[in-house]
Amino acid sequence: MIFQSFTRTITVALLLFLPRAALSAESLQKIRIGFPSLAFSYMPFYVSQEKGLLKKAGLEAEYIQMRTGIQPQAVINGNINFFPSVSTGLSAAVSGLPLVTVLNLYNGTPWILVTSKEINKPQDLIGKRVAISGILTSPHYFILAALRKWEIPEKEVALISTGGTASSFAALTSNQVAGAVLTPPFDDKAVSVGFKKFMFLGDLVDIPYVGLMTSQAEIKTNRDRVQRTIGAILDGASWVRSNRGETVKMIVDKFKVTTSEAERTYETMISMLTKDGRLNPKVARGYMDVLRQERPVPADLDPQKFLDFSMIPAGR
Repeated sequence: MIFQSFTRTITVALLLFLPRAALSAESLQKIRIGFPSLAFSYMPFYVSQEKGLLKKAGLEAEYIQMRTGIQPQAVINGNINFFPSVSTGLSAAVSGLPLVTVLNLYNGTPWILVTSKEINKPQDLIGKRVAISGILTSPHYFILAALRKWEIPEKEVALISTGGTASSFAALTSNQVAGAVLTPPFDDKAVSVGFKKFMFLGDLVDIPYVGLMTSQAEIKTNRDRVQRTIGAILDGASWVRSNRGETVKMIVDKFKVTTSEAERTYETMISMLTKDGRLNPKVARGYMDVLRQERPVPADLDPQKFLDFSMIPAGR
């Protein structure tokens, strides 16, 4: 009896002095999020991971690089739990995949066409190659809107799918293409090595940007986990707002840009970050009109059926 009591005392003492991380490691729920490439718009995700906000929410996140186009099916198949492209997710949902937008991080999009200095007018793009992240992605829709505005047939410009913004930047700066649809800080970075900002595209059409997409099944079976993920990402966005200096340093380190370029990127990001995590219904409806240009979409289709912001923490 004395030995058993002594053993129990030692066990309790060891538990008390074990590091908290060792005790909580097994209780962390694992999630997987797919990203196409490095992008400034994912800073709330990077911050949530690197500043321990996801772990604080009881989550162990794995960030997986994969092309945007395969992310919707990857969620349905259970290979990942979430992906950030709201436009890609809504497009797939309209096509019939059981996907839901549960968070929207930005009001507006910063896409811009960056070209070689030889491109002086839209018609100079005829017969040239322009890099986009992928077919049926936001850069694709924006460049198509620009071509329509310029009255240039789509077939006159070769659109090259690269898989992500970072890859589009690499294609441009290695002179594989005459232009690329980019976001900060890649636009300023391209300018610093001899290219030019040809035209801002983000105001041509209503297209959602970055947030959090998941499946109906994930919401049904893991609603609490989805809610905690949303909360951690929003905490990351709040951290970005409150920590300008450190965020700028992170941008410099991640994207290998100058401090002034990172400062401009930060300003762009802060100007677009939403405070409530919800998507403007006007943008959602406008995006349905964009999709109707390429496929049959019922006129009475209500995009609200693909949005569920009920899991955003109270007070947001």
